[in-house]
Amino acid sequence: MRGPVVVLGDTLLDRDVEGLVNRLCPDSPVPVLDETVSVDRPGGAGLAAVFAAAQGAEVALVTAVADDAGGARLGTLLAAAGVRLYALPLAGTTPEKVRLRARGRVLLRHDRGGTAGAPGQPSDAVLRLLADASAVLVSDYGRGVAGHPALRAALAATRAPVVWDPHPRGPAAVPGVHLATPNEPEARELAKTPPGGSRLAVASRSAHALRRRWQARAVAVTLGGDGALLSHAGSTPLVVPAPPAEGDTCGAGDRFAATATLALARGALVSEAVQEAVAEASAYVAGGGVAAALPAPVRAVAPAVVTGGGDRIGAGAAGEVVARVRAAGGTVVATGGCFDLLHAGHVATLQAARQLGDCLVVCLNSDASVAGLKGPERPVVPQGDRGRLLAALGCVDAVLIFDEPTPEAALSWLRPDIWVKGGDYASGGGPETLPETEILARWGGHTVVVPYLDGRSTTDMIAAARAGRGSGGWPAAPVDPAEAAAQVRSTAKGAR
Repeated sequence: MRGPVVVLGDTLLDRDVEGLVNRLCPDSPVPVLDETVSVDRPGGAGLAAVFAAAQGAEVALVTAVADDAGGARLGTLLAAAGVRLYALPLAGTTPEKVRLRARGRVLLRHDRGGTAGAPGQPSDAVLRLLADASAVLVSDYGRGVAGHPALRAALAATRAPVVWDPHPRGPAAVPGVHLATPNEPEARELAKTPPGGSRLAVASRSAHALRRRWQARAVAVTLGGDGALLSHAGSTPLVVPAPPAEGDTCGAGDRFAATATLALARGALVSEAVQEAVAEASAYVAGGGVAAALPAPVRAVAPAVVTGGGDRIGAGAAGEVVARVRAAGGTVVATGGCFDLLHAGHVATLQAARQLGDCLVVCLNSDASVAGLKGPERPVVPQGDRGRLLAALGCVDAVLIFDEPTPEAALSWLRPDIWVKGGDYASGGGPETLPETEILARWGGHTVVVPYLDGRSTTDMIAAARAGRGSGGWPAAPVDPAEAAAQVRSTAKGAR
């Protein structure tokens, strides 16, 4: 493969709530579900990307993400799956689908998120990504990403094979796609196929009509447990039967489309790709569906950190601040770290960072993250207190606590215009050496560095306290936030 496999489309937050039903509600004849476990996962295009990454591919996801707690949760889950997120701004809220289940059966699906918001403009990095992809899967869930004019132009221009998984509410596939993969009801609705004839005859007419209308090289209509019908040459379709399989079919279409895309990326023929996809989707259903196929790192992602630190801490608070500043055309600045034993050097860095834009969001390592980075004796101050101390500073607009070793998931969701890092990186070649630089480039952001002020170190403070030296060993040089800010502005010249 010459580049990553790119999945493009609408991503939802899916939640499966499993429980037991042993009684009826006293005020209405409906079952009462006693919840036993709840699992979050990316849905829609996000699930297709997770499936592709689980099969060993390098996967990038181009999708629209809202500035809310649901968007932050999606960023964390996708990062755990090894999917690189290229997020477009999304007006409104993250769409969610909640399935209430008992004994392996769905009792009710609860959708929330309202009318789809308009996705924002893609960055130059997104357009380059599509041009350099080894294959592209368009996973359309009818919420606008597949219809974005700039993205459609890039899809029409790419040399990579394009697989289009359509939605009745979505746009037509761009002309020339290698393979479209509607299911049976979608194919009938999209092609406006009149009733009459056998099931295979209706599927064949639908596939042939869509192939002609969309100028697609091939159309594969998935037939559930009966496999798929492929229209790709002449008037005689290829029917690919499926091995017997029973179970939860949720996500089977995403599994089919992701498998076909990976096969085309490896150079397979369309007929070979469809046969592989049918076999993989059948095995997926027989093996327990999404509950069994979800990668272990995604299942292991803990629920979002909840703190009692007030309205400036958490994904909701950070999302509100960022959305407000973006709506006003302002500049979003973010920084991150452990901030264990907050000291004057930290404050100088934060004050300098805040002067670079219109808000400052601090990405704070959780207790588990700090312990993983610095050892079991750290942090000295728990995350709740660290968050409250940071949020109390006048230069900090919001605090976002994250559990991962790096802030990649948080940054992919926040999409700050400027990422500020404190440290001696300048001696190592400048901001381009920061690992966050590549992440910020996905949406056109920039990284800058603030040198640490001499004599200010949490590790040294802890060592001094343990040695009984108190604060007497600290240098008396005053901290000048204005001077620190000037250093940052010099480093960041042109970044805004």
